[in-house]
Amino acid sequence: MDQRLVERAAATGGPLQSLSRAELNLDFEPVTRDPSPKPARAWVRFGATPVLVDAEVCSWTSSAIAICFTIAGTEHKAWVWAPAVTPLG
Repeated sequence: MDQRLVERAAATGGPLQSLSRAELNLDFEPVTRDPSPKPARAWVRFGATPVLVDAEVCSWTSSAIAICFTIAGTEHKAWVWAPAVTPLG
């Protein structure tokens, strides 16, 4: 996705959406943390605007992935559903 579109979505699309604790089922679902985050591409939403970002996979459960990514010098973190992420490399 064009980096300008990603930056515009981050600036004007609304807040970054992330899965809730209830959706993640963190009271029962184990979380795996990676000491060496791996590169990936992931679909995220700023408000209702979906964008594809270059990210790093930081943690995961059986159904969701925590990603970190930077847009225009600002670091973002979000939990997304696992199918929204494509590992690279």
